[in-house]
Amino acid sequence: MKYILSFVLLPFLVVVSSCTKSDPSPTNNTAPTNLTLSAVVSTDSSGNVSFTASATNATNYDFDFGDGGSLNVVSGITTYKYANSGTYTVNVIAKNTSGLITTKSIQITVVVTQAAIWSDEFNINGAPDASKWTYDLGAGGWGNSELQYYTNRSSNVVVQNGVLKITAVKESYSGSSYTSARIKSQGLYAFTYGRIEISAKLPSALGTWPALWMLGSNITNTAWPACGEMDIMEQKGNELNKIYGTIHYPGHSGGGGVGSTLTIANASTQFHKYTLDWSAAAIKMYVDNVLYLTVPNSSSLPFNQNFFFIINMAMGGTFGGTISPSFTSDTMEVDYIRVYK
Repeated sequence: MKYILSFVLLPFLVVVSSCTKSDPSPTNNTAPTNLTLSAVVSTDSSGNVSFTASATNATNYDFDFGDGGSLNVVSGITTYKYANSGTYTVNVIAKNTSGLITTKSIQITVVVTQAAIWSDEFNINGAPDASKWTYDLGAGGWGNSELQYYTNRSSNVVVQNGVLKITAVKESYSGSSYTSARIKSQGLYAFTYGRIEISAKLPSALGTWPALWMLGSNITNTAWPACGEMDIMEQKGNELNKIYGTIHYPGHSGGGGVGSTLTIANASTQFHKYTLDWSAAAIKMYVDNVLYLTVPNSSSLPFNQNFFFIINMAMGGTFGGTISPSFTSDTMEVDYIRVYK
């Protein structure tokens, strides 16, 4: 009987094992349930809000913060920094591995108070403040095939009647056919994180290329683009009202920068406010408080160190394009530049 029993059981065990191996993996066909979303607004007027989303059967959460910013969070717990005071509708989508979703929204009110830590109001006539600005001089376009020669002459850069004026001029100068100016705060002022606001009125001539931008202070020993670059505003004369905001870092140099554009009205006839909101969490760019670019920041990117300012107007080059044959001169005006924290 013992031998008979052993032969009877063996085939049975083989069948059970075989059936177990052929069972398909279970499919998650149930949408997340019991979704909750809560927010704790910081009382220090920093704009920081802590969010917690939780749902049964959810594997990750998509947050839309109501100001143009968004983020996917596996845990459902995150902190987001708002740049401006306001009431925002925050939406979260709870998802599972099958792509089934459940949504929930809440409204929050945020108060943001920031202190100015540095500024130039350009209220003293003459050369730019030497305690805040120095110059890049020369030709060659720094790799962009530009056609101007940068000088520090008052005909190219001057503070006058409450604004900084950078003027490009068609003239023969040291082998170049145009002159202009490029000022920078390198070695005089640099900082990490903050909200930058610049009020500017842009040129209108075909071939002009004005820019308000920043470079990592380590550029003296870390080659571009590893030092990082944040272009708060770029414009070109053949697209007068199209504003470009871009960041550059390894893998995203030249035309491969990470950026966006916004079309506005009267860029060359009225002053507009160009804003960079820069934190350890994200880089955001605005025109007149309209958000049009959000790039998540992280420790792997070069945007967690000191950066300095550059204000310039180039002629032609890889971005400025063809210069009008009738060009004689044109000016970019900057009313102020302010840094808040």
